[in-house]
Amino acid sequence: MAAQFAERIRAASAAGTPLCLRGSGSKDWYGQPPQGEVLDTRAYAGVVSYEPTELVITVRCGTPLAEIEALLAEHQQMLAFEPPRFGAGSTIGGVVASALSGPRRASAGAVRDFVLGAVLMDGQGTMLRFGGQVMKNVAGYDVSRLLAGSLGTLGLILEVSLKVLPLPLCETSLRFDLSEIDALRRLNEWAGQPLPISASCWYQGVLAVRLSGARAAVAAAQQRMGGAPLEHADAFWTALRDQTHPHFSAGCLWRLSLPSAASAVILGGEQLIEWSGAQRWLKTAACDEAQEEAIRRTVAAAGGHATLYRSEHKPVSVFHPLSAPLMRIHERLKASFDPAGIFNPGRMY
Repeated sequence: MAAQFAERIRAASAAGTPLCLRGSGSKDWYGQPPQGEVLDTRAYAGVVSYEPTELVITVRCGTPLAEIEALLAEHQQMLAFEPPRFGAGSTIGGVVASALSGPRRASAGAVRDFVLGAVLMDGQGTMLRFGGQVMKNVAGYDVSRLLAGSLGTLGLILEVSLKVLPLPLCETSLRFDLSEIDALRRLNEWAGQPLPISASCWYQGVLAVRLSGARAAVAAAQQRMGGAPLEHADAFWTALRDQTHPHFSAGCLWRLSLPSAASAVILGGEQLIEWSGAQRWLKTAACDEAQEEAIRRTVAAAGGHATLYRSEHKPVSVFHPLSAPLMRIHERLKASFDPAGIFNPGRMY
């Protein structure tokens, strides 16, 4: 199968034919619209190796996320960054390429923090291996982690090695009736204390907090923090992780990345706040250039950036504009791995 990919990629590079690297297509809506002939990765699936005692799993790009999670669960382990499950066919290649994380990201880390190595096929059909002792390219970048969030613009991720973690021994969830400002203040106070907070969410006047860890640590934290039990907690966090929560329904949805210590950002529209304030989902009725400018200016002033995450129509740029130095780095990386510019053209910028 890898040989077939290489043949297809070499032919596309020679002809200048754009390729749309794609698994199940469950994240086609993310980023700019996909372009090019589809190169379907789903046939290249399977677990290459899994060492539960070493907390490492290596899988091929087309392997379904559900299959990986089921295998890990048999050994009481998990992908700690809690990637959203956008359907049963969601593949691990798309998980890494999109680098989307769930509620546990603030405490456990992002997708890139768990990528230990990768096998990449570049625009010349050459297989490149990165990871292990952290091999780097001539520019000095840790390529295996650079692939996280690249949306397939650098090459075809054939395999990825991921660090996994044990499932928590105990979890409980609490709720607090708080305003947005009071919730952000409380979250920042807790952040400076040794509390086993693994997730948080403020929405419509209610702050939900999940505690994970040893039973004694969770019980002590619960007594210290107060609050009331959160009903149907598992369903709540699953809906938040998989973005089936009502806030992710129809409308124009912006993802605001901010310093967790930032206070409330007034933009008009409804917000859902995660990651102790570091990720804020703003839902508005429509998207236009005037709104884009106001949102990005306000968020940048607060030390963050804004992404147009979901919208039926995308009349504005999806990702926050890059500075000139960062754009030059993007261009050099693209030229190094995909000189013909065939992989997912225009998907990011």
